[in-house]
Amino acid sequence: MSALRKVLVVDDDPVVGQSFRRVLSDKGYIVITAENGYDALMKLQEEKYDLVFTDIRMPGMDGLEVAERVKARQPWTPVVIVTGYGNTAHEERAKAAGVSDFLRKPLSPDMIEGSARKALLPTEPAPAATPQEATAIASPAPVEEMKQGGMLKNMALFLSAPFVGLVYAVLLPFVGIGMLAWIVGQALLTQPRADAALRLGKIIAKVLVAPFAGLAYIVLLPFAGIAMLAWIAGKALLGRSSAE
Repeated sequence: MSALRKVLVVDDDPVVGQSFRRVLSDKGYIVITAENGYDALMKLQEEKYDLVFTDIRMPGMDGLEVAERVKARQPWTPVVIVTGYGNTAHEERAKAAGVSDFLRKPLSPDMIEGSARKALLPTEPAPAATPQEATAIASPAPVEEMKQGGMLKNMALFLSAPFVGLVYAVLLPFVGIGMLAWIVGQALLTQPRADAALRLGKIIAKVLVAPFAGLAYIVLLPFAGIAMLAWIAGKALLGRSSAE
């Protein structure tokens, strides 16, 4: 054995700890004992252990809870359950926690050594990802779909904007004429006849000027719309290049 492995044995019976120490110390292991689950968790927090053996029945925290807490905090640390009162429910709970082995008392030296050797065997590495899988991991499909959706949205806005501007250009003069007609009606209803002619002349002048104002809007509005679309398209392209 190229390096000494440190083993933590958790059992409230000191005789069990001595048995593990006697068997594993001769095989090159360093054996540390803990009297209960709380003591074991404290030792695991203070030092690094390569393997944990734990009894099930102990005062306070039982061995199954010890195994669950160890695997939750240090999933890479192998845990072996040792008990003289095991049953199917205990074994299922131990497997669910991810323990490496489940030993039943009485234990022989061969069982202790074999379980330690089995638990410390290196796990097989996960198969290397293919270039296609690596690309999928680096660029998840949902992210790519979001980018494509954003580009399609920008394209739709770019293509529909001229038509929206045309609708505004067509409807704007009619809105202006309607507003002027409403002003004329209000003036005629509220003003005395003596002032009606003068105010009516002003209103007629406004009516005559309104088409030219509307024409100015019609001429200038497409240019304003094109400028806004160019700004939106440039922003979208810059955002895409920075994201890539």
